[in-house]
Amino acid sequence: MDRAAYDRMAEIDKDHWWFVARRKIIAALIEHHRPKAGPLRILEVGAGTGSNLALLQRFGTVDAIEPDDDARAFAEQRSGLSIKGGYLPHVPLDDGAYDLIVLLDVLEHIPQDVEALAYLRTKLAPGGRILVTVPGAPWMWSAHDVAHHHQRRYTGRQLREVFERAGLAPRFLSHFNTLLFPLIALVRLVGKITGKEGGDDAMPSRPVNAVLTALFGAERHWVASLSMPFGVSIAMVAAPTMR
Repeated sequence: MDRAAYDRMAEIDKDHWWFVARRKIIAALIEHHRPKAGPLRILEVGAGTGSNLALLQRFGTVDAIEPDDDARAFAEQRSGLSIKGGYLPHVPLDDGAYDLIVLLDVLEHIPQDVEALAYLRTKLAPGGRILVTVPGAPWMWSAHDVAHHHQRRYTGRQLREVFERAGLAPRFLSHFNTLLFPLIALVRLVGKITGKEGGDDAMPSRPVNAVLTALFGAERHWVASLSMPFGVSIAMVAAPTMR
């Protein structure tokens, strides 16, 4: 991502409606699709500024990777964890070590997504799972994607194909950020028509932020069990293909 994007993330990720509600949804996905009872050994790939680490630590012990030096330093300071640097597949990790590997709006940044997932597959413990969230609806591509150095947005079909090519079998897939989809789609369409695509990282007023948090966060009650056919984002849980 651009340096400014990381700096802005560090400023707002504690309170901004998108981050707050997404953490609730991630928690619901992990709880519903966790590979086993009891504490998990978890790896977060692309920890960014560390806004998800405290959440993940509720489910077990956490290792993390973050290639950006400044973001990694910020994440280490706020979490107390030692976080690995580097880019996949050039980060040394133990084979068969992790019950759960998460890439939370990270896969879209990786040029060789199939190769990265194939590498991570070998790091899963028996019965382990990979959880990803990615931006959906490729037609929504905007200045936000450019500023955040996205390589792509995915359709559900494209995401399944990437996982299957990496030797991973999708166990659950659903779109999310569905309730706000009409509003966000309208904003993106107007931006494309007028050529005035605004940034998505602005912190709204407190009342607006509270309403958006409540609407997006409400999806945690069904997102882990219902496969929604549309939404701004996509979540997938997968396991190694049985051979």
